Amino acid sequence: MKQRVQFDPALSLLSWMTRGPSGGKSMTLPAIKSIRPRKVTGSVFRRKSATPPQVGGDLKEFAGQMDGRCARIVTIQLALVGLILIAPLQAEQVSLQTIVTPSTTILKDGRTVTFALHGFIEFKTLADLFPYIESQTRRWRTGLDDAGRQRLASELLRRGIESRVVSMIDERPLEALVTHTSEQLRQALARVKEPVPPGYAEGFLAVQEKWKHSLNCWSAAPSIPARVLSNWYPIEEGVQLYGVTYDSTEHFWQAVKYHPDITVARLLELLGLLEHKDWGPWLVRLDADPKLYLPNAYAVEFLRHNLAPERIAWFRGELAGHGLHPDDHARLAQQRGATAFRFSAFEEKVLWGDLADLFHLVYAFSTPDDPIRTTLADRHFDAVYLGERRMGFISEDFRSLMLEIWRVKYLQMPRFREVICSIPMEIRLSHFLNDGDSPDIPIPIYVDYLNQIRDLARRPK
Repeated sequence: MKQRVQFDPALSLLSWMTRGPSGGKSMTLPAIKSIRPRKVTGSVFRRKSATPPQVGGDLKEFAGQMDGRCARIVTIQLALVGLILIAPLQAEQVSLQTIVTPSTTILKDGRTVTFALHGFIEFKTLADLFPYIESQTRRWRTGLDDAGRQRLASELLRRGIESRVVSMIDERPLEALVTHTSEQLRQALARVKEPVPPGYAEGFLAVQEKWKHSLNCWSAAPSIPARVLSNWYPIEEGVQLYGVTYDSTEHFWQAVKYHPDITVARLLELLGLLEHKDWGPWLVRLDADPKLYLPNAYAVEFLRHNLAPERIAWFRGELAGHGLHPDDHARLAQQRGATAFRFSAFEEKVLWGDLADLFHLVYAFSTPDDPIRTTLADRHFDAVYLGERRMGFISEDFRSLMLEIWRVKYLQMPRFREVICSIPMEIRLSHFLNDGDSPDIPIPIYVDYLNQIRDLARRPK
């Protein structure tokens, strides 16, 4: 029988608010609910709908009473608890046994807490994940050898487990995992009576080991330092990047994807072209080639989601709002003008970021003789242009730009340097959201840069 875990909405762990500067926009719990992953209906697994969203105590004193390595381990783990787990004590917890039981359905606010692979393929339970993994190993029988299919299955399983545990909308699964020992986890896994695929226990143990020593840096993290280390974090005084002021590093990162000459009218013209093209055969080509699909699974699923007619219509509607005019330049509109925070960081990502990524990725994955590729090149979506620099959208040059802008935020702005330096080096800075990724800067590279910039910030000035 499937377990169902009910959660009292009044005790939600996400009863937080991240507010921008005076006059700016806020991200509140209702706003986060609007981007909640949708429940899976009609099938065991499905792709996301194309319709978009609108510690207490002195640790040093405690550690001083203990010996050597044990003291350091306990201090690190308690520090992580302090950074990650700030739930009210009255909140109903989810047991470790519940988390490792594949058929468990977790509820929060009366809704199923889903998780995903590649950001868009959603599941309600780990038991639902298993047939999807099996379908993928069958799918690539002619593209991968036995060892390759086994590696694929193992990777998808571990990432699915991590997505189940490190939830964007419910911290309780992660709390259950990191507040138990590895031996307790092994015992809980040994008590599971339901069928599980090979590597199930190893997957949970690997996820537990990672997140006992990692901090998930994203905009809705319970930890204040983790939120500050998100690109979405609003910067009241603005951040000066390449001679222009932006409301956050996210605003710069999305704005720079648009050539300075591109106007809203040009974007609407391009949406019209996308709207009238049959993308079925185009996507089938990507789906059928393991050399294209497997290394770029997130990008392909992103394209499938955003090329849907409903999504294109949504982009068109958004460009007609926000006080935008046809002759407005897209990059300029995202820079700080007379009014700060014209667009929230959330809007930067789901409107400007997703739209730019859509055009850049259609260009990147189209065949050389496809007319849409020529049209996109004419509109400068063949690269990212910054001053005299021309960088491929999927390139080391463009990715390294993230490290450049973080040098400004974390090395030149004292308040942010102090925050990133305050996180102990024993805690690895990380980033994991629904197994999503970004072709412009893949998550492993993003995480490596984040830890690099902390190393630089901690060096003597």
